[in-house]
Amino acid sequence: MFSVTSTRKPAGHRLSVFYQDVINGLKASQKYLSSKYFYDEAGDKIFQQIMASPEYYLTRCEMEIMQHQSAAMASFFEGEPFDLVELGPGDATKSLHLLRELLKRKTPFTYYPIDISSHVIGSLEDKLPVSLPGLQLQGLNGEYMDRMEYMENISQRRKIVLFMGANIGNMTMQQATHFCRQLHHRMRPGDLSLIGFDLKKHPGTILDAYNDRQGVTRSFNLNLLKRINRELDADFNIGQFEHYPVYDPGSGSCRSYLISRTAQEVHIGDNEVIHFRENEPIYMEISQKFTIMQTDQIAINAGFVPVGQFFDTKKWFIDAIWVAA
Repeated sequence: MFSVTSTRKPAGHRLSVFYQDVINGLKASQKYLSSKYFYDEAGDKIFQQIMASPEYYLTRCEMEIMQHQSAAMASFFEGEPFDLVELGPGDATKSLHLLRELLKRKTPFTYYPIDISSHVIGSLEDKLPVSLPGLQLQGLNGEYMDRMEYMENISQRRKIVLFMGANIGNMTMQQATHFCRQLHHRMRPGDLSLIGFDLKKHPGTILDAYNDRQGVTRSFNLNLLKRINRELDADFNIGQFEHYPVYDPGSGSCRSYLISRTAQEVHIGDNEVIHFRENEPIYMEISQKFTIMQTDQIAINAGFVPVGQFFDTKKWFIDAIWVAA
């Protein structure tokens, strides 16, 4: 038998935080929107299309690792019962291989997917227990660190934290180190993390992944404006914004922008008016690429010790296992 328990934040609270984050970002001297808000129900579906696009190699590389090396990963986790915490699980198609391997080994664990999207949590709660009989599952809806702190109140077992899909690339090097340090503060010595990093490679290969020919990534970025229109009563004219990604092979930073095609005004709710100049950008997202040495340095600076590395056959991607010191 399976067990499912869900913890979700009230909708009113989420909407209030979303509104304030949007206003703060669009009133900044360099306009920006937080990429964590890409993932409403429509955004989740579009991202599934991105992952299936020919140019988006990241998912295929990490899927290869999980399909062929989950047994080797699971050997790091054996021992006393633990909580398997996944930050930003998406549809869990990659972690499914690891979950299946752990169940096969009769390893005692509970799976805690944490996601800001209530749609993601609801979907996992519906589907995973059917495909993985015997899985103990508790979905947690909200911010990663907030939900990690909540977990301390409900379970004292050792923790293994998954942060896959190169999601850590949505931060600069400095932000990634700070994030991992925050994660370390919510773990105990001996706890493990498994983090996926997209590695530096040919610049053309990287840029194509964020500028696919079918325009799916463009739709993904513009969908956030549609979400703001729908949920915050705004009047963005979607056709007046252009998707524009750039990649710097020196720093390893791939950045996405939406460019205002004209001088225009956007109203949000009853009280806010945002002014755009012609060609003014909205900074949407960073997708940072790393060297192996950089991943090790982040681990050490955050209080972890690297203990395992798993690569795809092209060595374009790494899933790194760290132990909390």
